[in-house]
Amino acid sequence: MALTAKFTKQLGNFHLRVDLTAENGAPLALLGASGSGKSLTLRCIAGVLRPDSGRIVLDNTVLFDSEKHIDLPPQRRGVGFLFQQYALFPHMTVRQNIAAGAHALKGADRERRVSELLERFRLSSLADSAPAQLSGGEQQRTALARMLAASPRVILLDEPLSALDSFLRWRLELELQEMLAGFDGPAIWVSHDRGEAYRSCHTVCVMENGASSPVRSMKETLADPLTVGAARLFGCKNFAPVRPGPASGLVEVPAWGLALRAAAPWRETVTTLGIPSASLHPAKAGEENAFPCEAVRVTEDVAAMIVLLRPLAAAAEAPLLRMELDKSLWAAVPDQKRLTVAVRPEEILLLEG
Repeated sequence: MALTAKFTKQLGNFHLRVDLTAENGAPLALLGASGSGKSLTLRCIAGVLRPDSGRIVLDNTVLFDSEKHIDLPPQRRGVGFLFQQYALFPHMTVRQNIAAGAHALKGADRERRVSELLERFRLSSLADSAPAQLSGGEQQRTALARMLAASPRVILLDEPLSALDSFLRWRLELELQEMLAGFDGPAIWVSHDRGEAYRSCHTVCVMENGASSPVRSMKETLADPLTVGAARLFGCKNFAPVRPGPASGLVEVPAWGLALRAAAPWRETVTTLGIPSASLHPAKAGEENAFPCEAVRVTEDVAAMIVLLRPLAAAAEAPLLRMELDKSLWAAVPDQKRLTVAVRPEEILLLEG
């Protein structure tokens, strides 16, 4: 089973352009900066919003087709949608909220389904409580149970952990992973947390300014994000304009006064070089892509030292380089004012945009 969505939607000055496919058994992460169109995409797939043009198909069922004037209502789409704020019915108990999700079942079948879900999500003792009496985690488990009560064919998760503290996020992330592992259908997980997305999803679609990028594997995207926007989402913080170097495999970064060897092939659309902070390290003798720097500022973080570097050949207005280094490795650096650092050719990112 697969969910295929290719549509457009205009909202004021914002133009949403989506082209993605989520496959069964491979949860898809939808990543993007705030305002990039992630939540709008889910709402269009669920039928909460109507696209202006395009087509949305779940397996062999057409959910939306602008040319054929097909627009199934949300309750007929087989879509389970977990909203960011859970959207529980405040006047209903936990049991009643879950029963509302199982509206297609009747009598004893409905009661049996509700009881199963109360037990599965450890909500039996809270069955008669109102949403206002629940913690954030209990509200989320109730929303998950209500969503699954309808036996959805596809699951959409809109930043499901964003409202929780870090300890509870981790516990419920594991529960979501377990739920998705046992779900027989496509799933899309909207997140702004790259670690959460990496741990929970196999594939990723990056959204920038309302446009979706091609779906790629999570590991492939992490190794080669392709665009500046995608690289920022995956944590890269060092960027500078780049141009082809004097020989094959070399690139020049005028702002830093550097010529570096990159393992990735040059593409005509490349405009920017990126270096992940963790890829910079004190150079070994004779190491490739080594260059001298001045340490401008050093900040101690929880598990690492953050060192802001200025290459000695850099222009005055050039951005500083950020290096994140294990504390013991930084302590072993003999001269912490002037040092030579390096980056491996395979860790240099050649980016568009």
